[in-house]
Amino acid sequence: MNTRVRDLAAAAAAATLATAAWTAERAIDKEVVVNATLEQAWQAWTTREGIVSFFAPDAQIDARVGGAFHIHFDPGAAVGAKGADDMRFMALQPMKMLSFDWNAPPHLAQARAQRTFVVLRFQPMGERSTRISLHHTGWGEGGEWDQAYAYFDRAWGNVLINLGKRFDSGPQDWSGWLKQLEARRSAPVASPAPQTKP
Repeated sequence: MNTRVRDLAAAAAAATLATAAWTAERAIDKEVVVNATLEQAWQAWTTREGIVSFFAPDAQIDARVGGAFHIHFDPGAAVGAKGADDMRFMALQPMKMLSFDWNAPPHLAQARAQRTFVVLRFQPMGERSTRISLHHTGWGEGGEWDQAYAYFDRAWGNVLINLGKRFDSGPQDWSGWLKQLEARRSAPVASPAPQTKP
């Protein structure tokens, strides 16, 4: 093979790799196997009672395409700051798959103004065992996107751990969490320290 042909082949291979890297979508992928029937696992994600049992202290759930998937991590906060306030179901295939749009937490306002999406897949592993796979994608670049990605890479792992605990030891007790939030809201705001002249 002459040098020119080899160089062209190397350039073509490099271009193919670059295109593959460019088109690869950044995503968070997690999974858990829970000690629950397929129906119990499905109900945990598609009913208010299910969401409150492991995910957040309050929710508004309407399990239909376009229906509410509002997850309230801080039910006492102002509208728009409760958590995933205005999310919606995007697709549902009963007992197999569901998807919903999602946003960043309030402290990442730039990323929060955008939406990503999450796909959950359900697979029975036996009579009382179900695998749930989570795929979170739709990430932007720059700005707060890397922070949002890192946040959810941790957060989704915790959510799935809590889902497993829900079926192993019972529903989550949110009373301590809600007391902490209320204490934070009612704490006096510290005044800024007086400025001294140099």
